[in-house]
Amino acid sequence: MASALLMSLPWLVPHCGCFALVGFVPLLMAEYLATEYKARHFGLRIYICFVLWNAATTWWIKNATIGGAVFAVLANALQMAVIWWVFRCFKKRIQGLLPYIFLACFWIAWERWYLQSAQISWPWLVLGNAFAQSTRSIQWYEFTGTLGGSLWVWVSNISIFWLVKWLCNGRWKEIKSGTRAALCIWIAGVLAFPYAASAHIYHYYEEKCEGVLPVVIGQPNFDPYEKFQSFPRQKQNALLLGLYDEALAGDGSFDGLLLAPETFTDDVLLNDIESGVTFGTFQSFLRRYPGANLLFGASAYREYFQHSRPSILARQSRYCDTLWFMSYNSAIMTDTSRRAEVFHKSKLVVGTELTPYPHIFVPIDDKLGGLMGRCATQDHISCLHVEGGGESIPVGTAVCYESVYGEYCTGYVREGARALAVITNDAWWGNTPGYRQHLSYSRLRAIETRRDLARCGNTGISAFIDQKGNILSQSHWWERTYLKGEINLNSRQTFFVRHGDICGKLCTGIFLLLLLFWAFLAATGRKMLLSR
Repeated sequence: MASALLMSLPWLVPHCGCFALVGFVPLLMAEYLATEYKARHFGLRIYICFVLWNAATTWWIKNATIGGAVFAVLANALQMAVIWWVFRCFKKRIQGLLPYIFLACFWIAWERWYLQSAQISWPWLVLGNAFAQSTRSIQWYEFTGTLGGSLWVWVSNISIFWLVKWLCNGRWKEIKSGTRAALCIWIAGVLAFPYAASAHIYHYYEEKCEGVLPVVIGQPNFDPYEKFQSFPRQKQNALLLGLYDEALAGDGSFDGLLLAPETFTDDVLLNDIESGVTFGTFQSFLRRYPGANLLFGASAYREYFQHSRPSILARQSRYCDTLWFMSYNSAIMTDTSRRAEVFHKSKLVVGTELTPYPHIFVPIDDKLGGLMGRCATQDHISCLHVEGGGESIPVGTAVCYESVYGEYCTGYVREGARALAVITNDAWWGNTPGYRQHLSYSRLRAIETRRDLARCGNTGISAFIDQKGNILSQSHWWERTYLKGEINLNSRQTFFVRHGDICGKLCTGIFLLLLLFWAFLAATGRKMLLSR
């Protein structure tokens, strides 16, 4: 289908975000014609269209989990189709432009729910993400966030559809010339104004610099399928620290941040972090660079010695009935003072890290042998701190999947983050569009918060990103290497950081009002006909 192709291009081909502005027009036209001619089984065609779009853009999930890929494609497409099916029901009672406003607001409300509160959450294809590889087009995300882009996509598609519909059904000639001119000016403005505004912002925006933080990113390039099975821990540690040594060339005066990827190690016991082999090795290394701070990812766990289960997410030891474990995907900051500042990932991947609705599904999973992940989270966002030089620099550290959630990441800035870091392990997907898409979402977070960002992957793509979303330097895929640079520090807050997702809240409110209006008409047996 044409819409599936047009909507896939922005995620697959760089600088093709503009196709999302017309991507739904073929589907909207097909739906209009199907309604006019009372076509049967059109709802199934809508679902097939969304399955094709989801499959074309996120098929790479199968490299990590085939079952997860099938579920993600079919379930996400089903939710998209349900929104359209409800929209078609709405049209039966209320005609004219209002159903299309309902459709747009319903879709954006669903995206906001995905980004804010859904336990089974897959916001990869949020419409505003279509411009993640066209960042010069959306510098105004510092005001609206990603859902501002979703709103732009819907306003553009509906406006163009309305023009095409009038041209096709002959109503264009019946409309007054002033109305026709106004519609053309409106469409031109919808298409051109956001680009022009973004170009203006990009040209005049000056990088905020309240000091700089030297950073060395280590990309160790371990095969994730062998990392915890056949690759000795001591060798992994030595390879990573060797990259830092090469980057610093024995410069013991380095005063900055060493960055390592997500889940670099699995030997962190939170009850006694200093007992871990990796932590001890890092401490020995840092004595050669006393001004350095090291931030690394860890598959951490906490032990509980008690008879009762400490949490629904806890697992019981096979060898001791009174020993329980809680798992975490953590980011840990340390330095020569032997401090261990810990942040636990809170936006988790369903299945591999998260058992959704645990009071329902954990007992089922226990009977199946404990196949699903059960990582625990922390209650609130916090920053990690780079200590040294007489100051403490807060750094917001998004762990992998968290970097997809725009409003969530503003929490780091509200907690004082003057720069952002992303640690990830995208190698599970292989050399596919997945890791490139994930990188591009970090560019959106830089724009929304106007923070420099250092991104460290186990393997490609590690990068330095500036406050405009420009990639200053980056590594290659499947390469053991390091990146050395500086990130600017900034304490100013953008409009989006201060006020949150206003577009999403507004659209959700309009959707709920229209839903109540629909319910009222249904209860009173009335219909409403506006201009078609």
